[in-house]
Amino acid sequence: MRAHEAGALHGDIGHREPAWLRPPVDVNALVPQLWPRAVARGVDGALTVAGLGVADLAAEYGTPVYVLDEDDLRSRARDFRDAFPDVDVYYAGKAFLCRAVIRMIAEEGLHLDVCTGGELATALSAGMPAERIGFHGNNKSVAELTRALDAGVGRIILDSFTEIDRLTALARERKVRPGVLVRVTVGVEAHTHEFIATAHEDQKFGFSLAGGAAAAAAFKVIDEGVLDLRGLHSHIGSQIFDTSGFEVSARRILALQAQIRDARGVELPELDLGGGFGIAYTTQDDPAAPQELGKRLRKIIDSECAAENLAVPHLSIEPGRAIVGPAVFTLYEVGTVKNVDGLRTYVSVDGGMSDNIRTALYDASYSATVANRASTAEPLLARVVGKHCEAGDIVVKDEFLPADVQPGDLVAVPGTGAYCRSMASNYNHVPRPPVVAVRDGSARLIVRRETEEDLLALDVG
Repeated sequence: MRAHEAGALHGDIGHREPAWLRPPVDVNALVPQLWPRAVARGVDGALTVAGLGVADLAAEYGTPVYVLDEDDLRSRARDFRDAFPDVDVYYAGKAFLCRAVIRMIAEEGLHLDVCTGGELATALSAGMPAERIGFHGNNKSVAELTRALDAGVGRIILDSFTEIDRLTALARERKVRPGVLVRVTVGVEAHTHEFIATAHEDQKFGFSLAGGAAAAAAFKVIDEGVLDLRGLHSHIGSQIFDTSGFEVSARRILALQAQIRDARGVELPELDLGGGFGIAYTTQDDPAAPQELGKRLRKIIDSECAAENLAVPHLSIEPGRAIVGPAVFTLYEVGTVKNVDGLRTYVSVDGGMSDNIRTALYDASYSATVANRASTAEPLLARVVGKHCEAGDIVVKDEFLPADVQPGDLVAVPGTGAYCRSMASNYNHVPRPPVVAVRDGSARLIVRRETEEDLLALDVG
């Protein structure tokens, strides 16, 4: 059984730690699977990343700051590329997108999945070849579809009958035949938080398999003959730790492939299995390695294709979190430490829900460590909270920090590469943090810090 953040919600009773969290033997020890591979403690006890000390990074770039281990990200991209030979690996840009990261994943041979006009504009400005881009979204506008057609985007994933009509009209006007996939809602209940489960019937994405809409959508595209239907697409959710859901999904979607073949004489050449592969945020998480995922998914597809007498289609997957999530940590500075009547110790940092909304939104669990020094103090069960005017402004719900944690300390939170910067906000008019990429002993700014001037520039009243 693989436990993960979207399992049973932790009861918030008193100041006891959750069942999976144990007091550490060494409060300074790093759990390797939680951190970028270039992170270590130096001889002085402070964290280093690719040879650079966190105190130096904080001094140069300020806090909060997202710190990206570039070699770690590139290595994870290669891990998926190598674990899925002859498969198109689309980096799911919604996890975190900027031009520098797009260039990294392109150089490592990956494709890119975008889901808005802004993401597409960023991809094109970074030089991502349009034919290696897949365009998602449940409500693509005419302007967005027009830009995708004009740029020559390789795959457009259809999400509604309205969109089929919209794209068909645009393609007919331009006398082009874009490659498309039909997104299928397969009715699989992925064991994840309800907000990130995407294949049950009652949600906004895709065409229902059980209700017949998916088959009707495929028939409509084939019969009209304007769009080039390349295959089907399925995505069952995020932060998933086993492949049983993918097995059920593959069985159902390949049965639809066979239905299309039998009804229209067309055997679709492609199949996109989506992404959602989980990562370790805490010691309770136990994700499978890409090599293991590759073996399991290939076995599932081979078996189900044989059962339906189908040729094995050309496969695609869409990892995002699994590539960028573990490659980044967020560095904060402690402002206050408050013990509330013996109930709980609150460690307040200079960021919070504006740079990581996931704890408040998904009840996500994170880990943390004091980063600027080692400590000989006893472990203290603490809650790391932000500076926003919100009781739910929690960064790390429960973590053992040294009992001598104090204002001015640096606290590092691992696993923040996915969705934290992407979902960041200006709540309470707090500017969003920068992203700094570190490699071979040097750092470079890839997304600059927002300033108060930036906020005021948008306020035209």
